[in-house]
Amino acid sequence: MSSQEAAHSDGSSANTADERWVGSQGQHGQDWELRKRVDGYELLTQRTRTMIALDEIERMSIRRRWLILRELVIVGRSTARYRGLSRRAAKSLSASLRRSALRERVSSELRSIIEWNDAVEGCMERAVSNSRWIPEECIEALIASRPNVDTARWFAFRAGEELEAALSDEDRAAIELFARDLPAWAADINEAILQRELIDRRDFFDLIETSPLTDEQARAVVCFDNRVNVVASAGSGKTSVMVARAAYAIERGFVPPERILLLAFNKAAAVELQDRVSKRLTAVGLPSAGLRASTFHSFGLGVIGDATGRKPRLAAWLDGGQDVGMVMRIVDELRGESMSFRFKWDMYRLLFARISEDSSNEEELFDAWDKVKRRSGFRTYGGEVVKSQGERLIADWLFLNGVDYEYERPYSVDVATSSRSQYRPDFYYPTVDVWHEHWAIGHDGKPPRSFMGYAEGMAWKRTLHATHGTTLVETKWADIIDTSGFSALADELTALGLQLEWNPDRPIPGAKPVDNKELARLIRTFMAHVKSNSLTRETMQARLQQAPNKLRTQRTKLFLALYWEIHDRWQAKLDADDSVDFEDMLVRAADYVEDGSSQPHYDLVLVDEFQDASQARARLIAALVKPPGKYLLAVGDDWQAINRFAGADISVMTKFERRFGKGQVLNLQTTFRCTQEICDVSSAFVSKNPRQLIKQVQSAQPDRGERVLSLAAASTEAVPAAIRAWLDGLAADVSSGRISPRRDDVVTVDVLGRYNFDRDLVPDWSAAGVRVTFRTIHKSKGLEADYVIVPNLGRGRYGFPSQIADDPVLELAMSQAEDFPHSEERRLLYVALTRARRQAVLIGVAGAESPFLIELINDGLVTADPESNRPATSICPECREGTLVSRSGPYGAFYGCTSFPRCRHTAQYIRA
Repeated sequence: MSSQEAAHSDGSSANTADERWVGSQGQHGQDWELRKRVDGYELLTQRTRTMIALDEIERMSIRRRWLILRELVIVGRSTARYRGLSRRAAKSLSASLRRSALRERVSSELRSIIEWNDAVEGCMERAVSNSRWIPEECIEALIASRPNVDTARWFAFRAGEELEAALSDEDRAAIELFARDLPAWAADINEAILQRELIDRRDFFDLIETSPLTDEQARAVVCFDNRVNVVASAGSGKTSVMVARAAYAIERGFVPPERILLLAFNKAAAVELQDRVSKRLTAVGLPSAGLRASTFHSFGLGVIGDATGRKPRLAAWLDGGQDVGMVMRIVDELRGESMSFRFKWDMYRLLFARISEDSSNEEELFDAWDKVKRRSGFRTYGGEVVKSQGERLIADWLFLNGVDYEYERPYSVDVATSSRSQYRPDFYYPTVDVWHEHWAIGHDGKPPRSFMGYAEGMAWKRTLHATHGTTLVETKWADIIDTSGFSALADELTALGLQLEWNPDRPIPGAKPVDNKELARLIRTFMAHVKSNSLTRETMQARLQQAPNKLRTQRTKLFLALYWEIHDRWQAKLDADDSVDFEDMLVRAADYVEDGSSQPHYDLVLVDEFQDASQARARLIAALVKPPGKYLLAVGDDWQAINRFAGADISVMTKFERRFGKGQVLNLQTTFRCTQEICDVSSAFVSKNPRQLIKQVQSAQPDRGERVLSLAAASTEAVPAAIRAWLDGLAADVSSGRISPRRDDVVTVDVLGRYNFDRDLVPDWSAAGVRVTFRTIHKSKGLEADYVIVPNLGRGRYGFPSQIADDPVLELAMSQAEDFPHSEERRLLYVALTRARRQAVLIGVAGAESPFLIELINDGLVTADPESNRPATSICPECREGTLVSRSGPYGAFYGCTSFPRCRHTAQYIRA
């Protein structure tokens, strides 16, 4: 029987020759044969028949026996000695054993590699054959199933002669394939599919919308990945991408229409989407029955109804936009029911709502100027200007309690010296002859580090009162901001004979307090963020423990105590009415989809205005597309993220992969709205925000367009006249035919205000061929006009950027704020600029220009109208908020900052 026949007769594998037998003819008449067995190899010589286990092969060695003969020895087995082998035979036998053993050890790995390669090649071949994008879900599944082998050994097989000899050509090809970068391979195939689709389906892309899709729009349609984040520039046709993506999915048979969902942020947008996609599908002969466009809230109501069997309704007061009014009614109820709540509400509204918890740099918060003492400070209810927030708290508390006091009255004993002015304690109570010092002592028991010699001054003042027998009352900032200091102060003043009569309705001649509606609006805003982010009392307490020291105060605890009472009453009213609010719709819907109580049957989800998504919306979206085989395409522009105060969280878009998983990020960078001039100006301005996605916006218009224009009005009252004069010039150009309508029957002008009251700046003006409309910038999103006028680029509390400071307690509930100054206000001006098809006109008041306007001028991005006689203006180098304007003082003219009294920077006046 031959060695081959012997191998088959004993049941060993017959897949390859190496697996059947390995043999060699020895020198000097010593023959041997090696046969593969299940648990090792059988070595046959003329006189022996011995089994060699796989692990023994590693212990084999060849030893010299005689001059030309060798013996094969296995360490640890005294009986395994094979003598009389020639050098060549011994080497051949050893090599055969090692090679066969190596081949045996890796055969199972090779089989798994080959099987995995087959799966990979099958996926790739199907994608190419069907011209369908390979989604990330498929790639991740293949990577997860990749055999766990010693890749270092496999990838280095060329360097090992034994392994090289043990592998067939097919084995080597399999290893080469296994070693490929799978994501890069899939990306190459996807790019090839994309290019083929752009050619093969050009007619579809040309007809699906009223205007042919651009290549970048078509790319976003063909890129049928599980997760696609389309970063769309203003006017770049994002809605066209959504419509075409839905049509492409139906036309290719990827997703039927009834399993496609389009989500919009308001009812008008949802209606427009539904109408547009239905019309366009019909135009190209595709079915649209069952395809749904919906608002998030309407969809959420349906999910709740599906999960519970009882669809709730939106609370009537919310449907009418009376949410703040409901908070005020709840506050009135609680004030009537509880003296404790009434007192806490009045304390917060009248005292703490105007106070920043951070006293580290109070100069930034100054709101008044004392002409007599020539210093900045804080205006009190009594009308005087005090030096610190703590003193204002005390002065306002004394005023509301009807206490007669004097601020900084000279001490009763003259202690002035050549090096020290006369001592003036903070407060004096004349009816009881008592002095009061308020110390700037924080929670750490120390004054601010910048207060050099403060502790020594405290000791000197205490000694002075003790020496002269005058009564001194003391308070500390840490106790006052914690509210506990007021109770102690009330007890001490009462004991000294003062009458305290708390009256929150006392007429106030000085600083204006926060009114009830303003505080109710703050409560409602806080509630929207609390509910949207699914925050409970426990999670809020945990946030408070991790918050900066400035928030971990009794002031914050006082606010939270008020809030939770209002929150509970709000919820009780919803429950009694069997209704929900906007936040409940989203949060409860997300809960039900996440836990499987509702399983919406949508495979393709398209989301509009993605930059405005809240955490609750993000949860709902993520839950909808979590099951395998789901596809999400979100379209938005992070440069237009302007709704953080309303609950939007820009990180949902900028950190897309963290929330929704790995996918594609594509840009729509060609705008069909703006000129290149507007693109360049607006992009350069908004791109100073560091935490934004990068885009290079290009205009589809052939000409560069007119420069962005800056006009200067002499005063706020003169702004309407400046607008009228510019409109008169436009009307003359329209009348003469130098300017003609492009898309409408008339040339359109939108006056975009930062605030609703900017409407008052629009003149009563009309002319043939020109239509003027006022909108707030927030309401202008998604709209456009030939020309845009921004009428109030001023500075101050109601300037642009707005200086209205949010209450710091909002930090506990809102998404993380950006650390770049006025980042959202900067995006808001970007939105205004990019509404214009032809030109944007910015109007400021000479000497009170917005820092934004000065920045645009200094950067050379806008053109100042020479007829407006605008003076040279520069941003204050100290505060970077105000501008330097000419002022006059006791020593003549000088330049002062328009942010005075918060900023007292001055510069020498230089005459022209």
